[in-house]
This record gives sequence, structure tokens and C-alpha cells, in this order.
Amino acid sequence: MAALIWLIVGILLVVAEVLSGDFVLVMLGAAALAAAGVTALGAGDLVSVLVFAATSLGLIVGARPLLKKRLQLGSGIKMHHEALLGAKAIAVSRVDEHGGQVKIGGDTWSARTLDGSVVEEGEAVTVVEISGATAVVIAAV
Repeated sequence: MAALIWLIVGILLVVAEVLSGDFVLVMLGAAALAAAGVTALGAGDLVSVLVFAATSLGLIVGARPLLKKRLQLGSGIKMHHEALLGAKAIAVSRVDEHGGQVKIGGDTWSARTLDGSVVEEGEAVTVVEISGATAVVIAAV
């Protein structure tokens, strides 16, 4: 009966992790599943509680930071505006500190210069920042 309770608690914690996404509940769920396993093998209540405690502590202190770091690093693929930083563009109209337009890849963006310089139509620029829907650029070197 105790193994079944540990099993249910473990599954509920792992399912609850989907809602939280902080990798604490999944670690506790895995520890509960470990406790269910030792209880099913015939260990007493004290042993199963100790297994739960030790496994929880080990996973939260050892595995969780590594897992979070790994997921924060991601795949290394830049997404959205991060992918545009450093991109080369061509001014499609005069660009100064107040406005203008550039073509980045195949898309036309509103743009302004970072340093107050003026970029004439047809000149190359480098995207250094995205501010809302505006590309902040500097003259390409």
C-alpha cells in the first residue's frame, strides 16, 4: 500500500512540474518514485522516507542546476531580434538619428542611427540593436 502511495505522489509531482517549469517538482517526483521502488522491494517506511529525502536532496542540489543551465544555454540558435544583431543591411532611404529605412535580408525595417551619423540610400550598415520595431544601425566598416 505504501508503494502505491509513493507511486501516486511521484506521478502527481511529475505532472505538476509541467505547470511550474522550475524543475523542483520533477526532482521530488523522481525521488518519490525511487521511494516507491524501494518500498515495493520490501523496505520499511523509515528506509523509504530516507531514500526519498536523500534522492530529493541529491537531485535538487546536483542535477537541477545542471539541467537549468543546460536549458538556459539552449540550442545556440539565435531567435527573433537576437538573430538580427550584427546583421548587415542596406539603407533604402536616408537614415539618421530620427529615422529612415533599411533592408535586412529581404525585409524592410524602420531604422535610426546609433551615433547620430547620416547614412545615405544604398550604403551598407550594421544592426547593433533592435528597439521595438526599429533597427538601430551604424555605418558598416
